[in-house]
Amino acid sequence: MTSQNVAGQNDRRRGARMNSRVPVLLEWEDSPGEKMREDTYTRVVNPSGCLLCLSLDLPLEQRVRVTNKANKEVAEAIVVWKGKETAEGLEHGLELINPKLDYWGLDM
Repeated sequence: MTSQNVAGQNDRRRGARMNSRVPVLLEWEDSPGEKMREDTYTRVVNPSGCLLCLSLDLPLEQRVRVTNKANKEVAEAIVVWKGKETAEGLEHGLELINPKLDYWGLDM
């Protein structure tokens, strides 16, 4: 699978990236009334989003709710990038919507 990003999405990264394994819970609605959830870990974080792997292939522009299980912070996000399949699952890039500066609980 080749990487994809949201149409018109600028490929420049915002903010410093940090390799960090933060436990998260993702929740989303797959179809009207069908709620889905998956526990996973981030691979890379930055102030405005993260890279993580999922067992399912979410579509670009899918809205999700991300709970940082380390500090219990919750944020809304959108899938803006999809990468390759790895041993951990399918790579997905998420952009946090209105993120708090300390959402990840890391000095960035």
